Amino acid sequence: MNQDLLKLQTLGELRRAGYQTVPVRLEMRRNLLARLRAREKVITGIIGYDETVLPEIENGILAGHHMIFLGERGQAKSRIIRSLATLLDEFVPAIAGCEINDDPFNPICRRCRSLAAEKGDALAIEWIGRERRYAEKLATPDVSVSDLIGEIDPIKIAEGRYLADEETIHYGLIPRVNRGIFAINELPDLTEKVQVGLFNLMEEKDVQIKGYKIRLPIDILFFASANPEDYTSRGRIITPLKDRFDVQIRTHYPRSIEEEIAIMDQECNYPADPSLALRVPQFLKDIIAQITFEARASNEINQASGVSVRVTINNLESVISNAEKRAVINGENEIVPRISDLHSAYASTAGKLELEYVGEDKKEEDLIERLVNRAVLKIFDHHLKVDDLKRVIAYFEEGWGVEVSDRAPSTEYLDALREVPGLREAVNRLGAFESPGLMAAASEFIFEGLHLHQKLNKERHGGRFAYHA
Repeated sequence: MNQDLLKLQTLGELRRAGYQTVPVRLEMRRNLLARLRAREKVITGIIGYDETVLPEIENGILAGHHMIFLGERGQAKSRIIRSLATLLDEFVPAIAGCEINDDPFNPICRRCRSLAAEKGDALAIEWIGRERRYAEKLATPDVSVSDLIGEIDPIKIAEGRYLADEETIHYGLIPRVNRGIFAINELPDLTEKVQVGLFNLMEEKDVQIKGYKIRLPIDILFFASANPEDYTSRGRIITPLKDRFDVQIRTHYPRSIEEEIAIMDQECNYPADPSLALRVPQFLKDIIAQITFEARASNEINQASGVSVRVTINNLESVISNAEKRAVINGENEIVPRISDLHSAYASTAGKLELEYVGEDKKEEDLIERLVNRAVLKIFDHHLKVDDLKRVIAYFEEGWGVEVSDRAPSTEYLDALREVPGLREAVNRLGAFESPGLMAAASEFIFEGLHLHQKLNKERHGGRFAYHA
């Protein structure tokens, strides 16, 4: 933006500079087209939507549409909506002191219309940032019309104004972001009364407050989010409000493990000790992402509620935290999560799954264990073949065994690498693992994969596990 414009302080100066204001829909459309011409990403930090959701959003912005995003939890709906606020101009002029960001060229509130008639080109303006023109609200049953739109101010009535006078209004959240964006999350949770107020404001530009019909021709683009099950549920949302949203955009979970891992890597901000090197083996990232994929495919979990990407992110953070604790206790110089750390992900998974059936025979811990086992087995088969590990299996069939633990130092695994025939070669297939932590993690992965293929038994001895034939 031309910084010289920000020095302009009156309506007359704006006119002489040739500045023109445009409705918010045209403003966002203009800025979107500029990004498209420059081949810039319209929304940054969103992974997996380039061919599905983002093209629909671009079409909606170009058409100036009110949008509703339908998707289960953890599908970046709120993040997308917030990112769309970057399509607003960085600064725009407004009449100084106006509660609803009135356009100096076209004021709508009575105070500003009177000021404009009185002052003319001397009308004072201020430049407001895009943060003043964006607001969002989480819909709950206690949200009222006065919260969103406004209410009659009894003090202004006492000063002698009439009830029907628009100057008696104490403006709510929506008018205060006039010439901007208003977003509401979980739209179906609004009461019918508030929903009626919204659809009148979106189309007819009027609203009833305390029985008085008041004209509010504000310039707003509405975005909303909802769970598909609630949005399509009869009685949760009134039909005329559905009709006011011009487009309905369906979000989705990552379609591939690679996308899930990319989101996990982007969002995980684990504050590890900077003096310790953090190394997460790729196969362990694959397993953590696959656990979430297994949960999304499980008929034991309510898929209408969804399994958020936050499960993947929080599980990675939990596993890293257990590995960091081990590294600190054992005085190691690296943090490397391994299979024996996966038990720490149970706590970060349990609260995010909504089971279809709950009872004595349906324990959440058992379900999570099954999900983990299926994920480990699937990733093991992706990286290794049991037939290539015959020498390792033969070693155990001779009566030998190996113990592992989430507290054992990585150096304890080096003996197994030397003694178990074929184990070092198998570790090399998983990557160029040279540090003790990475070799320990790879060894555990191989033992657990063979156990899940029923080639090894696994027994628990306190906090340790023993693999044997």
